Amino acid sequence: MELIETVEQWAWIGWLVLILVFLVIEMLTLDFTFLMLSIGGLAGLITDLLGAPIWLQVIIAAGVAAILVLLLRPPLLRRLRRGEDPTPSNVDALIGLRGTVVSSVGAHGGQVKLANGDIWTARTESGDLDPGMPVRVSRIDGATAVVRSDSPTPPTPAPEDPLV
Repeated sequence: MELIETVEQWAWIGWLVLILVFLVIEMLTLDFTFLMLSIGGLAGLITDLLGAPIWLQVIIAAGVAAILVLLLRPPLLRRLRRGEDPTPSNVDALIGLRGTVVSSVGAHGGQVKLANGDIWTARTESGDLDPGMPVRVSRIDGATAVVRSDSPTPPTPAPEDPLV
């Protein structure tokens, strides 16, 4: 029983340490999750200073943190990210990009020149592509562009009539 009384007597130090740890982690992550947890810890500290038992402090701190994470964090993240540039970058910007086959592209390799001027090692998932054929990037696997033909399917020639 003496241990519980000692813990309740010095709980405010634990709450302060917890709040500081959560704030430091928040400064490193910038995701608002640990900020909400630190505010929950602040609620626990306040209930401790008001004389509530330790079990009630923990319940109130957890409840406040959960409510903040679920209700306040999503609009804060939307507001923070509303000015982001939606344009894809890096590898994502290459998906769907057109290009031209430089050296024959097959299942095991080849080269294509993309519309942005870069020359990439490329391969196809099926079939072979000859130099000069237009292609489109399907995906990027490491440093290899997986491409598909971008030319319309050539019309099938009509069979020749032997009587003409």
